[in-house]
Amino acid sequence: MIGLQRILDTVGSAVLSAVCVPVGTSVPVGDVVIAEPDGELELRAGDLVLGVNVIDRKAVLRLVSRCARRSAGAVLLKTPAAADAEVIAAASAAGVALVQVSQQAGWTQVVSLLRAALDSKGLAESAASLGATEAGDLFGVADAISGIIDAPVTIEDHNSHVLAYSTRQERGDEARVATIMGRHVPEEVNAHFRRQGVFRRIAQDTRPIYVPAVVEGTKPRLVLPVHAGGDVLGSIWAIVSGPVPDDRAAAFADAADAVALHLLRRRAEADRERLALTDMVARVLHGKDGAADAARLLGLTSGPWRVIAVGVQCEDTDEAERKRLTVRERLSRFPGSRLRSPAAVIGDVVYGIVHAKVVSSASGSRCEWLRALGDTAGRAMPLVAVGGLAATVHGLAASREQADDTLGLLAAGLVTGTEAVHDDVWAKAVLRRVAMAASAARAMGTGPLRQLVDHDHQCGTSYVPTLETWLEEMGDPRATAARLHIHPNTLRHRMRRLQDTVDLRLDCPEVRSALLLQLTARRYGPDGVPRPEARYGA
Repeated sequence: MIGLQRILDTVGSAVLSAVCVPVGTSVPVGDVVIAEPDGELELRAGDLVLGVNVIDRKAVLRLVSRCARRSAGAVLLKTPAAADAEVIAAASAAGVALVQVSQQAGWTQVVSLLRAALDSKGLAESAASLGATEAGDLFGVADAISGIIDAPVTIEDHNSHVLAYSTRQERGDEARVATIMGRHVPEEVNAHFRRQGVFRRIAQDTRPIYVPAVVEGTKPRLVLPVHAGGDVLGSIWAIVSGPVPDDRAAAFADAADAVALHLLRRRAEADRERLALTDMVARVLHGKDGAADAARLLGLTSGPWRVIAVGVQCEDTDEAERKRLTVRERLSRFPGSRLRSPAAVIGDVVYGIVHAKVVSSASGSRCEWLRALGDTAGRAMPLVAVGGLAATVHGLAASREQADDTLGLLAAGLVTGTEAVHDDVWAKAVLRRVAMAASAARAMGTGPLRQLVDHDHQCGTSYVPTLETWLEEMGDPRATAARLHIHPNTLRHRMRRLQDTVDLRLDCPEVRSALLLQLTARRYGPDGVPRPEARYGA
């Protein structure tokens, strides 16, 4: 077992922070256990217990008490439970370490980081046999593996990006040269391996995989999957002349732990940096305490800016997550942005902060780069929304709200296309907000409108759409009749019948405003999604 302090240091303060450690941070920790409300919980001494969705104070206190009885290593909670004074006091009295998990960190990500940290001790011992120290160079590891297998080697991540390669590449082939030069396996080569089922086997197996040369200009490969904590971290690729003897393949397989150690640390560091960046972006976009300091660290020193919100619609959740990360990377490289620009995935939305001139309405290239950003996510149907102008850091929270409103319009189909700027659709955004507020306040049940709706249902009349059109055209009979495709005299007759059915004081401005508000709320629906049938009295 390793100590709690090692876990805290490895995962990082951007994700985990100790709230109380009654018996010190040297307490040994073992496995990761997830505790859910009303779920079964089997604990052993030293377990790290994650209170996933355990929010109720009584449930949290029961969890702390149970962990104390089983000598758990620590209880990990998010706020508000982690900051609850009664919970902290109970943990301290029971002698159980309490650790707060960042609100921005997803539980799946936390589990992955914790298991990676726990795995790292065993991997470090295995890596030592290759001479790969903790601070070792991944290129040095590649050279060591090359010596073991007597073949040129590349080490790749799970996306086929080349992370390191050995110095012995003279026995490679054209595909290997292209891979090293581009730091990524060429797509046509990957397609060949995909057809051979290599990537499927990498995901399922931990043993070396022999891949014969069936494409002209390529040589056979021996591929070693690199796994840790149940995840595929990457793979090691050696170019061989033919099938490899069992003893050499076994020695090659032993190298996986050394590479896994490096890849785990690489991923953990990237996750820590990403979470820290996400926290700073969230502070700025929501106007939280410390927003000014976060903006300074993000390089937001000279505005004005606009906030971009991108939503990715995809039935496959894993694919949607990959596309969000791709969009985030693209957002961070927009013209006028810094090398490390403020872009982060918060919830299911990718947010970016770009200089206003990049998205100026007067810019002829605006539509091109908006469309290019959408194309980044391929077939995952991204929706790109741009908020209003923010002259100061304080104004970025309002720009983010406007971007969210605009994204809501795109998602609800109230704006055509896949990209929109708040300046162009603000009126629809206001109507949608007001409609949702009116629906939440149950304003629809007040006044005579309900009676008109019922009459249309029962008698097949069209009084509701007639009244709505008349109000929108401010009582102009010709304009109203034209929109309804009827004669003005027919309209006048219908309006008289309508007022005979219900008592409507249409000469009163307040009545007209209230009716139009109710009709707008009815058309948009309680969740802001349009109801086309509402136009026709349904």
